[in-house]
Amino acid sequence: MAEERVTETVESVAALYLGNILFALERCALDLETEGKPADAGFYRGIARKLAEARGREKV
Repeated sequence: MAEERVTETVESVAALYLGNILFALERCALDLETEGKPADAGFYRGIARKLAEARGREKV
């Protein structure tokens, strides 16, 4: 029996775990805020926003 190879890409894995990635980015941002680094927190929230917006455009 021939084995099928599943090729995972960064895109497919990121799409599968997007909720987890967004959660982790927000946790990171919250920790950075408590450390007094609001600019760094904003950077990670910006990444999360871009990912969420891109997913929203896919679903339309």
